[in-house]
Formats: sequence, structure tokens, C-alpha cells
Amino acid sequence: MVKYSTVKKRLKIEVERTTANGLAHLTHYFQNHVNGVSQHYIKPATEYLSQLSDELQLVEEPQMQQLLPMKFDVPFPPPTEYDFTFLDLFAGIGGFRIPLQELKGKCVFTSEFNYQAQRTYEHNFGEVPFGDITKLDLNIVPKHDILTAGFPCQPFSISGKMKGFEDTRGTLIYNVFQIIEKRQPKVVFLENVKHLIHHDKGNTLKTIVKDLEALDYKVSWKLLNASDFGVPQNRERVIIIGHKDIKFDFTKLKTKPKTNLKRILDKDVKFEYLDEPYTILDDYRIQESGLIFIGHRNKSIRIAGVRPGTEHLSRVHKQPNRIYSSEGLHPALPSQESSGRFWIYDEGKVRKLTINECYKIMGFPEKFIKNSSLSDSYRQIGNSVCVPMIKEIATQIKAQLL
Repeated sequence: MVKYSTVKKRLKIEVERTTANGLAHLTHYFQNHVNGVSQHYIKPATEYLSQLSDELQLVEEPQMQQLLPMKFDVPFPPPTEYDFTFLDLFAGIGGFRIPLQELKGKCVFTSEFNYQAQRTYEHNFGEVPFGDITKLDLNIVPKHDILTAGFPCQPFSISGKMKGFEDTRGTLIYNVFQIIEKRQPKVVFLENVKHLIHHDKGNTLKTIVKDLEALDYKVSWKLLNASDFGVPQNRERVIIIGHKDIKFDFTKLKTKPKTNLKRILDKDVKFEYLDEPYTILDDYRIQESGLIFIGHRNKSIRIAGVRPGTEHLSRVHKQPNRIYSSEGLHPALPSQESSGRFWIYDEGKVRKLTINECYKIMGFPEKFIKNSSLSDSYRQIGNSVCVPMIKEIATQIKAQLL
């Protein structure tokens, strides 16, 4: 049985910085050659492979079978036996895919626009996501049981411009609706930032729910926090579930007691300590969320934009200046971060979280292969979903709706 890494090396293939999607077709074919889904990918896959390697002369499907069955020597290979199928839209680095595969789900289509995220995804799953969802031929999207989408949050986030549907990225949810309308999955599983609830006085969320209902889905939603699912991070996200016949019951989710950063911190590695003046507060309290704001870097006092009554905190309004105790939770890792600004107070010193610790507080397994670029790794984990929370929701989706 040929290994995926051997085929890659032999063909000298790598994720392209194009919208041609040749390697996406090929890897999707490799992973779906026995389940009937390969029909969606075979023609462009053979065309791509024939252009790529005249030496192999693999121009027809019977000849391409020389490479199959294939051993996917990646951390998270596709399951050989499965109970349901799913799509991974706006896939990022696979935060949805890991837990759904663990629950015996088979991913039959992936889409992710960012080139570096595509590379990380391919290293871990042996499959290259298709690119720009707005340019996809929807006919290549197979039928499936569950559609997952952590659709772009910038239009709705308080850290973005909050233009919502006026923002081009905000309209990407309608590309998701087009796929739903065409393929009619049993379950729709959407995720977005907390501020979606409040955007445009709640009208944005109401619009999404209304449009799903217009596609004949019974819809329920809830604001969930990753800290209730075993990770030391205060990360609130809106979860929207749609089903053809039944409303999803969020009360059946099994939560866990809050933990703290101390439990997941690395040991005996080289840490980056804060080498500038800072203040550790004597009078601090554990916030209701579980955060312990314990200090700040001694930056210049902010004047503009300081709210009345908070002047004494003006130097720490911005997240990069705050210091949190390892005895509590960490705030949500931001997607904009590229240099690791997450300062914690541990063992009497202030240091940054390591990149490994960032992945652990999102619940990613140790065997996950990170991007070779440290800055891209920080951005990618901040833009991901919390794996344990997604797994518990998917567990209940499987139990209640499939």
C-alpha cells in the first residue's frame, strides 16, 4: 500500500497559491475513491495529475488506481468505516474535523481560503481544502449529513468594523445557504463570535435564523463558553443548529467544571519572560468568568477613549498590556495575533504562553502538526474553534439528530 507522503514526494506536489484547486480535487479523490463521492472529483483530478506528471501517464481513472488504496500517513487520516458524512466549510486548520472524525464521521468536502491554513490542514489530514467559496462550482459539493461552518466572524466581532452584511465577508454566509439549498443536509452546524447576538440590535442573528427556517430547518441557538468544556479559556461563541424535523436540545450538553491554566502549562522548556517594567496587583479578585486579572505592563497612560471611572485602568485597556494569573482562565485567543502577546503570571514571573500552550488551551491533540511559521501558527489557533466544545456538541448532534 503506497503512502500519501511517498506519492507527494514522487509527484513533487505542494499546495498551490492559485484558485485552480487541482490538488484539492486530487486529494479529495484519493480520500473518497470507494464511497461514491469520487465522481465529483475524478475528471479534474485526472486532468491535474496528467499535467503534473507526464512520466506516470496517469490520465484515466483505471490508471490512477495504481496509487490506491493509499495509506494516509498523517496525524488524522480519514476513517475507513464511518457513521455519517460532513462538510468542513471555512475549515481553518481542522478544529471541526478532528472531533467529527473521532465520532466516526467522514469528511467529503473541505473549503478554506487562506493559503497557509490550507497547508496546515493538508499536513494533518492529507487533504487540501478547496479555495474561495464564492467561486466554487456547487455541483462538485457532494451530498452529506452534516454541514459545518465557522463562517467569518470579522463583520460581527467587536474587534472588527462590525459592518455585518454590508461587509463582503459578511455575505459569505449566503454562499453556505446556497450549498444547504442545493444539498439539503440533515443537520446545519454553524459557529460565530459572541457579538453576533448584539450586532445590529440582534437583527443579524435573526436574519440568519430566518433564512435557515426559510430553507425548511428547525433552528435553535445558544451562547456557549469553551471554559465549560474542560479548557482553561474564556471563549464565548454562538452555536446555531438546524435540523429538518427536530430542534436541537442544548440542555443535554455535558459540561465540565472549570479548570485553570496551571494544569496545562509546559514544563522545562525555554520561556520568553517579560523584560520590561510591569506591575503585579496586591488587590485582585477572581472575575465571574474565571479570569484573574493580576497585573499590567507599565505602558503610557491612555487618554483618548478612556471611559469615565476607569482612568486608573487606562494603561491596561488594550489586551497586550494585561497580565493574567495562571491560577485562573485565559481570555479568548484572538485571531489577529501573530507574535504571541499572551502574558501570564506564573511561578512569580511574567511570561508569554508558548505556542504549544496556545494549542492546548484550544483542546488540540499533541500530535497536531503546526505551521512552520510561528506567526501563522498564532493566527491560525486564534482563528480556530475549541475542539472539546465542538466534540460535545457533535456528540449530541449524532445522538439527537442523526
